[in-house]
Amino acid sequence: MAPDGRDGSAGGPRLVRPYALTSGRTESVVDLPIEATFEVQPSGRSSTWPEGNLSGRIIELCSAADSVAEVSAKLHIPLGVARVLLGDLVTAGHLKTRTTISENTTSDERRELIERTLSGLRAL
Repeated sequence: MAPDGRDGSAGGPRLVRPYALTSGRTESVVDLPIEATFEVQPSGRSSTWPEGNLSGRIIELCSAADSVAEVSAKLHIPLGVARVLLGDLVTAGHLKTRTTISENTTSDERRELIERTLSGLRAL
């Protein structure tokens, strides 16, 4: 069985319930909006992850600047589970959250984020 709970066949049934991947936790200790992206820290790059390990796969995806939503979709796990797992990696120092929008964000920066979001949705 694959570490993500699949039986190895494409589209096969999930054998591990999503909450088992997070030890029953449903909330991340880190506030992560779905559009948040990450920067892999040196400890994340230097860690040796077992082949197929879910944390290792998340680190690989975050190397390509994937967002919380993209990690969730690409790993076929619920958004809440992705948030908890990503939060664990942030807390452990393997990932750093990149801010997307704050109170000081300019109108141009907000517009650019909306345009990137629309572009990504159109690409789907």
